[in-house]
Amino acid sequence: MTYSDKTLTCSDCQQSFTFTAGEQEFHASKGFTNQPGRCPDCRAARKRSGGGDRGGYSDSRGGGGYGGGGAREMHPATCAECGKQTEVPFVPTGARPVYCRDCFSRQGGGGGGGRRGGGGGRDRY
Repeated sequence: MTYSDKTLTCSDCQQSFTFTAGEQEFHASKGFTNQPGRCPDCRAARKRSGGGDRGGYSDSRGGGGYGGGGAREMHPATCAECGKQTEVPFVPTGARPVYCRDCFSRQGGGGGGGRRGGGGGRDRY
């Protein structure tokens, strides 16, 4: 896909900012489907104030992530289904299979759907 620079308006300060082709490519590579809603200055100010940066964009699951401030520590893993390298927000121990985002979605994971005990699938990303 070819990307070109876009001019967006910040939801906080209402100033225009450029969402560059390189930034768009990076967002796509991370699976983000929405454009940033805040300019770089407002994102940085929000991050400094402890609000995190989740409100500026969201990923393909929708919503703003896991709440709270800073970034989650991610750990490398290999998908038990397709063998693709991925990153997960927990330390994989090998006791349970780890899936990439695509394989996890195909297995119907993500919601925990009423299971009791054991975390209901939250340890598989």
